[in-house]
Amino acid sequence: MNLNSIRLNPEQKLAVDTINGALLIIAGAGSGKTGVITTRIANMLNHGIPQSNILALTFTNKAAREMEERVKVLTGKKLSNLTVSTFHAFGVKILREHYTDMGFRPNFSIYDTHDQLACLKEAARELKLKYEQPELMELSHLFSGIKTERIQWDNTNDQHKALYKEYEEHMRIYNAVDFDDLITLPIKLLEERPDILEKFQNKYRYIMVDEFQDTSLIQYKMLYLLAQKYRNICCVGDDDQSIYSWRGANYGNILQYEKDFPEVQEIKLERNYRSTGTILKAANAVIANNTNRKLKELWTELSHNEMTIKHCLPEDDREEGEFIASTIASIRMQDHMKYDQFGILIRTNSLAKALEDALLTHNIPYTMSGGTSFFQRAEIRDIIGYLRVISNPDDDVNLMRIINTPRRGIGKKALETLVTNAQARGLSLYSTLTDMMYDQNSGITSQLRAGLGEFMELIEDFRDRFAEAEEENKKILAATTQELVEEIGYWDYLLQEHSNNDKVAKWKYDNIAMFVEFMSRWEKNSDNMEPTLQKYLNRITLVTRDENEEEAGKVNLMTIHASKGLEFDVVFLAGVERDIIPHARSVAEDPANMEEERRLFYVAITRARKKLFITSCMKRKQMREMIDSGPSPFLEEIPTDLLEEMELEVEVEDPDEAKKYFARLPWK
Repeated sequence: MNLNSIRLNPEQKLAVDTINGALLIIAGAGSGKTGVITTRIANMLNHGIPQSNILALTFTNKAAREMEERVKVLTGKKLSNLTVSTFHAFGVKILREHYTDMGFRPNFSIYDTHDQLACLKEAARELKLKYEQPELMELSHLFSGIKTERIQWDNTNDQHKALYKEYEEHMRIYNAVDFDDLITLPIKLLEERPDILEKFQNKYRYIMVDEFQDTSLIQYKMLYLLAQKYRNICCVGDDDQSIYSWRGANYGNILQYEKDFPEVQEIKLERNYRSTGTILKAANAVIANNTNRKLKELWTELSHNEMTIKHCLPEDDREEGEFIASTIASIRMQDHMKYDQFGILIRTNSLAKALEDALLTHNIPYTMSGGTSFFQRAEIRDIIGYLRVISNPDDDVNLMRIINTPRRGIGKKALETLVTNAQARGLSLYSTLTDMMYDQNSGITSQLRAGLGEFMELIEDFRDRFAEAEEENKKILAATTQELVEEIGYWDYLLQEHSNNDKVAKWKYDNIAMFVEFMSRWEKNSDNMEPTLQKYLNRITLVTRDENEEEAGKVNLMTIHASKGLEFDVVFLAGVERDIIPHARSVAEDPANMEEERRLFYVAITRARKKLFITSCMKRKQMREMIDSGPSPFLEEIPTDLLEEMELEVEVEDPDEAKKYFARLPWK
């Protein structure tokens, strides 16, 4: 493998060649950091470092897949022993290897947000507490903060300690973990078991971390534990792009890293390969107003037929949507561009409606981030629920979901009896169900016994079928799942549920067919050496957390947060107004959030490759009321020679209206 043919600038080459010791790579937006990371891994392999000794961590499955594929292309090898993973998937790996050391049984379940809230609701019911869904969400966030050490118990939240303990106990009984557990439990294991810590330290002697500024305190703690013995750790990130403090990211980890590894070597990647000089000058000017940052200044040799950044002031959000949609249509025709080369970025999802209306009016295809995931659709969740119970019968949340779907005559009273008995015995619902079925004095009716018996026979039958398929590696998980769908009569159930619209039933059933097809492709993939039901279920849970999945051939409408890591030839920043960015509530909660709001604006600017349009409405509709708005103060930080006021092409017949229109153009 000859890496000399790969074109690297001097700073990139130094980063690639520095493979031993602690390294901090400050990688500015568009500086080619993914290429540096993957080339560095290839170089490590070139120097005889075994694949099995390398651990590369990132934040989304998509990023991990891209990284792994690039290394495969560079090396021409399968790299079956190389670990490129998200933090959470790596946590699953540790848990899978040491579940008995942490008191779990085989085939533990990973609860997603829906399952977690259902479990929390059950725990509250046990304590005779009742919460509405929004309250459960707040409690879930509180417990996540407690578990990940972002929040401490104090006199403002002590009253929830009993529920937290009950929730944890329910999770243990259900043989389940939540997403926070995927990080906190491995840390607990590594801290309490020096022998296991040493095992992982010896295995992963070389560690690389992408998007280091997005790591949380506990993720950094995991990294520190793993790296402190051999100290071969490379962290790649950009403090100017730290925009996720609300979900635990702590860009202060960069300072902590320098403190814990004082020998660290720092390399800055400031050459940008994405944007025009005008866009970069604007971004540099804005971010320079932040004080807590590493000094850096992006530069480029690209021109892209450079143009100024265009700023316009529509009267309201309707006019803003019309301007953006018509401009997209015009540029697409003139420059022969594809729709997916356009990005529309907004600070919050609430700004999307008028933009969507305009795009629909102009027949412009678009994809909106933050919609319902395929795997979160009710019909898909039902089938996944069956598969989870088949894999782990102690999964009470999913058992409650499917036990009467399709309906088996198991009423509310029967379920309450089942839950009461399970709690009294300290057993899972399925174990209690088994006991009750064989106990002639359990008090259940013959009709109910028949319904429950049919359900249990179904579960046990498919447990055997999947087990046989896995033992002989027949790669028929998808076929067995299709048999399950047919045997439970899910098509008839959909027809009954949507008796007034069989098209909806067919659409939902087609989704299930697509789910089965996804499973079939996965298990037949030549790189998938051990296709098991549990692995597929864990994969679904992890994959469905990913954001920013690209959809070809459509304009990308998304929040600025969701746009991180992406780039578009033409970007529209909509709603760049006071109280929107910087967000009034965010700054009111903590004035220090002003710097993160500025970083968010910086990220938005640097998504643009060739053209950048910024819109600021003079009025905006909020809660059915039109309120005065106006440009964001961040726009005043962009040098005037880089920002061109753009006149909207509108017809104004009323002289008074014309005066008002022209009066608002020179806003500074």
